[in-house]
Amino acid sequence: MAGGLVLVLIAVIAVWLVVRQVGDKLRLPLSSRTCTVQADGRVALDADQMANAATIAAIGAQRGMPERAVVVALATAYQESGLRNLADGDRDSVGLFQQRPSQGWGTPKQIRDPRYAANRFYAALKKVRGWESMRVTDAAQRVQRSAFPEAYQKWADDSEVLSRALLGDATGAVACSVGRTPVMRGAAAAAQLTRNLVLDWGVSSTDPADQTGLAVTAGDQRDGWRYAHWLVSHAQDHGVKLVRFGGLEWTARDGTWGRVNGEQGPTGQVVAEVFAEVTPP
Repeated sequence: MAGGLVLVLIAVIAVWLVVRQVGDKLRLPLSSRTCTVQADGRVALDADQMANAATIAAIGAQRGMPERAVVVALATAYQESGLRNLADGDRDSVGLFQQRPSQGWGTPKQIRDPRYAANRFYAALKKVRGWESMRVTDAAQRVQRSAFPEAYQKWADDSEVLSRALLGDATGAVACSVGRTPVMRGAAAAAQLTRNLVLDWGVSSTDPADQTGLAVTAGDQRDGWRYAHWLVSHAQDHGVKLVRFGGLEWTARDGTWGRVNGEQGPTGQVVAEVFAEVTPP
């Protein structure tokens, strides 16, 4: 009996090691990847992963970190959690970066907040001398101190694609398909969308659009596409129906970007609409 238990334990450990090494490739069926990102390369993610990636990139930009830091952060979260805000992990690890309360990263509740976790990661990365010239995996390892120090590198290319799109270096690069039952609708969706855009990007010029969405003024094209791609990335969890900027619009109905037909709205503004409240019969 004891020998059998040992064999089972060995098998469980072996499976865990394989999952740690190959990461998200084992956990995500292709059919669930509802978002595509194309920016000198192509990445496919599901709605939760896309929203988390958008927040990680936004927090890095808000902190004034260079694009290389966002690449490192995304590659780390790819490897550690598959870009998912996990409730548990190895020992007491939790969250996107699998940070451990016992090692001073914060309380479990704090670490499960994607903004808090991303801020803590960037703060730790900034303290690593010479991280800017390191390989992605070496910079990530100096922060994470993983048992698999080379594992982060396999996510470097995908993370570069995501960074280019989410930091506004590509046009109409994030496209997501939204289900027929968005998590939020109406005024509540518009209010939450506005609040979270402000929290992620630190913008102050965001105005509600008659409780049906929001409009945010962009300083330039790059900022505009940062906000537009963030809005599409959070479409499923915030009930976004339409995003319009730069003569292009994304719609939940089509899940793609296309030319605006008719009224384009004020120049330099990113406009989003949310799904309307469902009126009871």
